[in-house]
Amino acid sequence: MDNTIVLNSGTELPTKLRAKQLAKEFGIGLSTVWFYAKEGKLTPIKVSQKVTVFDTNEALNLFGGCNAKY
Repeated sequence: MDNTIVLNSGTELPTKLRAKQLAKEFGIGLSTVWFYAKEGKLTPIKVSQKVTVFDTNEALNLFGGCNAKY
């Protein structure tokens, strides 16, 4: 299984992103990531007690890829 996603622009992103990484890659605020998780628009995945990641494909579907920095 591959651990990266290749966008049309050729940019590679990991299949899972931490909240801060997700905010940076999609040009949104960190609080927006957590707001969307609270609203059920993004699914947080607990890796450990202090680490939560988000599925990159889910974020691409939510944002349509339009906000991602290529």
